[in-house]
This record gives sequence, C-alpha cells and structure tokens, in this order.
Amino acid sequence: MRQRMRKLVGTVLMLVLVVVWALSAMALAQGRVTELGWALQTVCYIILGMAWVIPAAVLIRWMERPDKNA
Repeated sequence: MRQRMRKLVGTVLMLVLVVVWALSAMALAQGRVTELGWALQTVCYIILGMAWVIPAAVLIRWMERPDKNA
C-alpha cells in the first residue's frame, strides 16, 4: 500500500480510535471511577486520558513508513 493511501486509511482509523476511546473512557469513568477515592480517581483519569497515545503512535508510525519502491 502506498504511503498516500496509508495516510488516508490511518486518518480515518485515528478518528475512529479517538471517538471510540473517548466514549469508552467516559462510560468507564461514569460507572466505576466515581466510586473510588479522589487519589485513585485522579490516577484513573490520567491513565484514561493518556493511554490512547500508544495505539495512536503505532498507527502514525505505520502511516509514515516510506514506500517499498522509494
């Protein structure tokens, strides 16, 4: 797959990732995290807010790979 097509597919996947991650984190935070103490809530919110970076970084690395024939 050429880099241009990977960037298109990656952009769509990134948008899906962000939307699904935000909705999932919101549902988890409303259901389980509110029952924890304030310190654990803070840790959970930091983890939920930052953990999407790992799959996004993998996706960006895949998108930026050079073409094989270049």
